[in-house]
Amino acid sequence: MTTNEKKVLACVDRSHFANTIADAAAWAASRMNSPLEFLHILDRHPEIGSGEDHSGAIGFDAQEHLLKELADKDAEKTKAMREAGRLFLNGLRERAIAAGVPAPDTRQRYGHLEESLAEQEAGVRLFVLGRRGESAETTQRDLGRNVETVVRALHKPILTVTETFKAPERFMIAFDGGEVTRRGVEMVAASPLLKGIPCQLLMAGKASQDNPKKMDWASNTLQAAGFAVEANILPGDPETVIARQVREQGIDLLLMGAFNHSWLRSLLYRSPTNEVLRSATVPTLLLR
Repeated sequence: MTTNEKKVLACVDRSHFANTIADAAAWAASRMNSPLEFLHILDRHPEIGSGEDHSGAIGFDAQEHLLKELADKDAEKTKAMREAGRLFLNGLRERAIAAGVPAPDTRQRYGHLEESLAEQEAGVRLFVLGRRGESAETTQRDLGRNVETVVRALHKPILTVTETFKAPERFMIAFDGGEVTRRGVEMVAASPLLKGIPCQLLMAGKASQDNPKKMDWASNTLQAAGFAVEANILPGDPETVIARQVREQGIDLLLMGAFNHSWLRSLLYRSPTNEVLRSATVPTLLLR
C-alpha cells in the first residue's frame, strides 16, 4: 500500500449495501490519494425466464424462428441489464465525487467475481467489498457466500464493510505475532490510510513467554510511525475477546489476518475468521 497509481477497487452489486461500500471506498481512496474504481460483475448467462411454453414437436422453419426469437430476447435482456448497471454505477460515482474523490472510474464485466478480481490484483492497492450482498436481500445469511472465496483468491488487503460506514476514529489490530499480522503492522506504519487515528493493539489467546516481546516490537513499530498505541495482552478465546474489545473500546475498524488455514480445515472445523466477521460488526481490513 505504498504506490499511488494503484487503485482502490470497490466491488459492488445492486443491493442496498452498495452505498456503504461506496462510502468506505471513497474514504480509503481519499486517505491514500489513490484512484477509485467501481466494479460491477454481470452474470455471464442471464436467465430469460419468460414463462412461455416452447415444448412439443415443431417444424424446422418454426424451430429456426424460435431460436432467433430466444436469441433476440436474450440480447434485449442483456442490453437492459447493462443499461441498468450503468445507471447504478453512475449513482455510486456521483456519491464518491460528493465525498471528495475527484474522478472515480466505473466498469462492468461478465464473469465470476473472484476470477475477475484476481485478474486485476496487480493494479490494485486495496479491495473493498461488502460482507453481505444482493443475495442477502432475500436470505438470512449473516455472511455473504462470496466473502471467503474472494478473500482466499486474493493477496492484497481487503476492506469488508457491513450495513453502515463512518470514518474510523479508533482502530484495532488483532495481532498474533505471526508473519501475516507482522506484515500488517508494517503496512499500517507505512501507509497513510490510518495515520493520525488512535490504535489499540490486541493479542488474545494462550499465554506465551514470547508474547510481550512480540507486542513490544509491534507497538514500537507503530509508535515510531507516529501512532498513539494502547497495547493489551488478554487471555481467552481470541474470537470472543476480539469481539468484546471491539464493542467495549468503541472500535470503528478492525485489522486482522484472514483464512490462514486450508479449505479442508475450514470444512472440518469452524473458521476463526468467519466467527470474528460474524461477531465483530465493524468494517474489517483482512490480510492474507
